[in-house]
Amino acid sequence: MSTSVWLDEQPPVPLPRYEAGALCDLLPSIAASLGMPGERNILGLAPARAACVFLIDGLGWELLRAHPVEAPYLYSLLAGSFAGSGTPLTAGFPATTATSLASFGTGLTPGVHGLVGYAVAVPGENRLMNQLRWVGDIEPRAWQPYPSVLERAAAAGITVAQVNDTMFEHTPLTRAALAGGRYFGAEFGDPRIEAVHGQLAQPGPVLIYTYASELDRVGHGMGVDSPEWRAELRRIDGVVRAMAEGMPADSVLYVTADHGMVDVAPEHRVDVDADPGLSAGVALLGGEARARHVYTRPGATRDVYAIWDDMLGDRMWVVTRDEAIESGWFGPKVEDRVRERIGDIVAAAFGDVAVVASRREPGESRLTGVHGSMTAAEQLIPLLEVRS
Repeated sequence: MSTSVWLDEQPPVPLPRYEAGALCDLLPSIAASLGMPGERNILGLAPARAACVFLIDGLGWELLRAHPVEAPYLYSLLAGSFAGSGTPLTAGFPATTATSLASFGTGLTPGVHGLVGYAVAVPGENRLMNQLRWVGDIEPRAWQPYPSVLERAAAAGITVAQVNDTMFEHTPLTRAALAGGRYFGAEFGDPRIEAVHGQLAQPGPVLIYTYASELDRVGHGMGVDSPEWRAELRRIDGVVRAMAEGMPADSVLYVTADHGMVDVAPEHRVDVDADPGLSAGVALLGGEARARHVYTRPGATRDVYAIWDDMLGDRMWVVTRDEAIESGWFGPKVEDRVRERIGDIVAAAFGDVAVVASRREPGESRLTGVHGSMTAAEQLIPLLEVRS
């Protein structure tokens, strides 16, 4: 990871490697490796006729390194991660699906594409928007106006295909960040493998995107230390192996993720809704358990910061909006339209803690596996590569 910023006596913040080795750099680099003009191959990927990128939700670098028995095939590819360097990429902040998929899909940093958290404030409206579920009246392309890399690639003459569950085809998040090319609905497993192989065999250049959500879902519900999570990892490992072994000539399969995950026990959870101190002066509580956006009532920011830093500063990096932006948490640039989506205070966990809200977020507060922050377990992701 890259430049660190010291905050009082807390450990240094390991900032994502934006524009040098982050998830936002992947699709532009793949497009450039396929010969697409105008895209930067920041990651130094070798040329290919056809490429498929398989994003496995929740497959963190640290988790994969810790499970060679459950994922022997994926584990065997770690030494060649990130163009043969044997190192991971960084997801970006916060390390959460909505933000990461937007960074991946647009090739932009969070401060530019604007999906800066799981749930963020709608500027001027005193309400939160859940950017993963996207319940509400906000038009996706008004919220995120930039074209996706897939759209740009299709316009440049590359054959672009998405091979994925049918339920994702028309979601607002897809429309906001992953639109482009033809969409082929295929269940995870053999149908997905066959569809990917069929598209890779098309005349080049070809760019394919596919995705798996199951590992993340099991991790949230059962935890990454559960037999159920390990069983799901075994299943995914077999699918990736089969997909790799049947690739047509002169094609490449990239396997990556959007974030890692950690289990936080109930005794290490801090409930804002049950703590008058942490609730005082808070108008809206956004983000998620390991990466909080705190929106304060008028005139209360200084006091709320002092309370959160005093109560959580031994386990979380607690900064103001300006400090987070100036330190580059959301990338080297934050656009004006995005600025007020970021909390007046931003708190990211480095210790064994989850900040929950049992009344406001009853479902999320019961999750076993959580993520969002900049620790290695949450932030580091693989970039595995198989060439035919």
